[in-house]
Amino acid sequence: MISRAFLFARSCWRPLPGLLTLALLAGCSLIETPTVMRGHKVENELLKELVPGTSSRADVTALLGSPTARATFDDDVWIYAASVTREQIARYPAIQTQDVTVISFTPAGTLKEIKRLSKDDAVPVDVVTRATPSPGSEMTLLQEFLANVGRLAPSAAGAAKRGGGGGI
Repeated sequence: MISRAFLFARSCWRPLPGLLTLALLAGCSLIETPTVMRGHKVENELLKELVPGTSSRADVTALLGSPTARATFDDDVWIYAASVTREQIARYPAIQTQDVTVISFTPAGTLKEIKRLSKDDAVPVDVVTRATPSPGSEMTLLQEFLANVGRLAPSAAGAAKRGGGGGI
């Protein structure tokens, strides 16, 4: 005959697998991660107001604001960049959309060209992991040995000269 205490203890453990499954599923959030907008997206309606050959830098600044960046070696190229990202697995941000507007000016300061780029126009860049060799940084075993001669044990005369005084 099975005791009542055993049956009670057994019935207490019965919902445990269901509760554990529920707790594990609670970690799988159904809530979407927020989208993050970065940069300054230029609307097409605003670009229609700019006329190549007649609009100036002041007109572009008044209409679009200051650029996100300027070209590294050409101050006559302004870049307005915007992107929408959303966190993916392990909180890694993935780019959903990317809009880049490149505005070129003539040396006189009038609008020359407007170019729109998207995420599809991006060029992947391979990161080079090797280090640039610098001459003289590698020593042979013999050079290391000779460089350390005299560094390991100071001479007795040198030890007597060091110190903070204190003697008479």
